[in-house]
Amino acid sequence: MRPEARAGSARGPAATVAVGPVRVGAGQPLALIAGPCVIEGEDFTLEVAERLQAICRQAGVPLIFKASYDKANRSSGRSFRGPGPEEGLRILEKVRGATGLPVTTDVHDASQVAAAADAVDLLQIPAFLCRQTDLLVAAAKTGRPINVKKGQFLAPQDAKNIVEKVVSAGNPNLLLTERGTTFGYNNLVVDMRALTVLRSFGSPVVFDATHSVQLPGGAGAASSGQREFVAPLARAAVAVGVDGIFLEVHPEPDRAPSDGPNMLPLEALPPLLATLRRVREAVGDRI
Repeated sequence: MRPEARAGSARGPAATVAVGPVRVGAGQPLALIAGPCVIEGEDFTLEVAERLQAICRQAGVPLIFKASYDKANRSSGRSFRGPGPEEGLRILEKVRGATGLPVTTDVHDASQVAAAADAVDLLQIPAFLCRQTDLLVAAAKTGRPINVKKGQFLAPQDAKNIVEKVVSAGNPNLLLTERGTTFGYNNLVVDMRALTVLRSFGSPVVFDATHSVQLPGGAGAASSGQREFVAPLARAAVAVGVDGIFLEVHPEPDRAPSDGPNMLPLEALPPLLATLRRVREAVGDRI
């Protein structure tokens, strides 16, 4: 276990979490976790990371780059899943080395955690796996900071159990991400009250503005989405007082092999970041 996994664990979750050079939480600038849904190859992933880095540098927004090496939760068994752990982690290490950006990716099973922790700066727990105790504990014991997506099926107050599992395993460095709540069939809604509830547990809170507009299974063999609502929901979440925004972005979302309908075009990111910064300046990082 890395030394940082033990530090501060008896004090509860950390109010500020360091992800490489990026600090997320109390008193810090609004952070961005962003990248394509899935790794589509080395050249593509590096190109998107470099474009994101340039956009965020211009906007003055700290960036954590995200891409998944395996989309294990797909509507159809025929859906594109990505290059897999070995090749995917190699590409993410290449991105980190070439750009200096901190990187993150999903882990789906306790057996994947150790290798991922050596390659990335932040371990992400997918929403459907947020209650998997063995996975949470294994991730916590690596000492890497962890971003847990709150499940679509989970009441915000029940996320307190997630925090307790991770902190009791010796790791206070936890982000909680809101990504919408199941509302009937093939639909999600966002209850902005959930952001305040999540904040009350002591960890930094992130809002996932792109998965929150997903229509799960809405295209039959794949999920659909309503990307026109990404910007207004992101503005609302920043006004509530989140510590970070999560966005899946793509140069051509309509041609993306995964989550295209809810991903944001890269060209739409600069004006959105400018707006989010103005909202943040107006309300601060706490309300």
